[in-house]
Amino acid sequence: MAKSEETRRLVADTALRLFRERGYEATTMRLIASEAGVATGNAYYYFPSKDALVQELYRRVQVEHREAVADRLPLGGTFEQRLRGVLHAGLGVMAPFRSFGATFVSTAIRPGDAASPFSEASTESRDLAVGLFADVVAGSDPPVRTPLLEELPVLLWLLWLGTTLFWLYDDSPGAARTHRLVDGVCPLVARLVRLSRLPVLRGTVADVLALLHEARA
Repeated sequence: MAKSEETRRLVADTALRLFRERGYEATTMRLIASEAGVATGNAYYYFPSKDALVQELYRRVQVEHREAVADRLPLGGTFEQRLRGVLHAGLGVMAPFRSFGATFVSTAIRPGDAASPFSEASTESRDLAVGLFADVVAGSDPPVRTPLLEELPVLLWLLWLGTTLFWLYDDSPGAARTHRLVDGVCPLVARLVRLSRLPVLRGTVADVLALLHEARA
């Protein structure tokens, strides 16, 4: 690994550790640099702001999420089984960051903030997440057939965001309530996807797609 990449990783690792130990607001770039043993200017060189470090956290979580299910997804399974496995795995990946997750949410929901998962700065991590759910759909057996097929990975990512928000404020031991929520939601989502093929729901499906297109615009 090149020296520059080692330094970048060191700064990121240090920042994420301090976020867990001290919280997001109490962790300054100067403190991160000091703890990492690098000049403050070097820390800013790799990460111009704490928001940039939030983006690094998003990216790492997505990479680790995919790695956590890398052996599972190629094995096939029904859409419901694959979705449940990926959501449970994601909760496990995020567990170390739970202590300061609520602070990130308060930052991310500010209008126009780069830390928002919907921002342009979040494009890489968002694409990684949507891509994972696209693999969930594509490898399902039997194949998923729905008029929503093209947009289904985005809808699943939105479901994941909602699950994450619930998890952040879940004070049950081991986030048991969130895991039960996942177990309850997945068969419901699978049923709705199957029902979306019915002619009687054609108008509703068209409305959902129109809303998605409008939101993106």
